[in-house]
Formats: sequence, structure tokens, C-alpha cells
Amino acid sequence: MQRLIGYTIFWIAIGMAVGLFVKSALLCVLIILLLLLIGYNLFMN
Repeated sequence: MQRLIGYTIFWIAIGMAVGLFVKSALLCVLIILLLLLIGYNLFMN
């Protein structure tokens, strides 16, 4: 369980770092939606 939490926190940090470099709010929202969809599909399969 600790590995899963660590993995999740790591990728949240990566996402926040990417968010610092993306200036467009719309682009940031589209990236978030795309990654949520991919993550959901990978988690459920």
C-alpha cells in the first residue's frame, strides 16, 4: 500500500510541475482530462 501511495504522490508532483510550465488553462484542463481517462482505463483493465 505504501508503494501505491508513493507512486501516486510522485505523479501528482510531476503533474504539478508540468502545470507550472503550461500557461494556457484550457490546455492544462485538456491534459488533465486526457490523463484521467488513460489512468482510469489502465486501472480498470
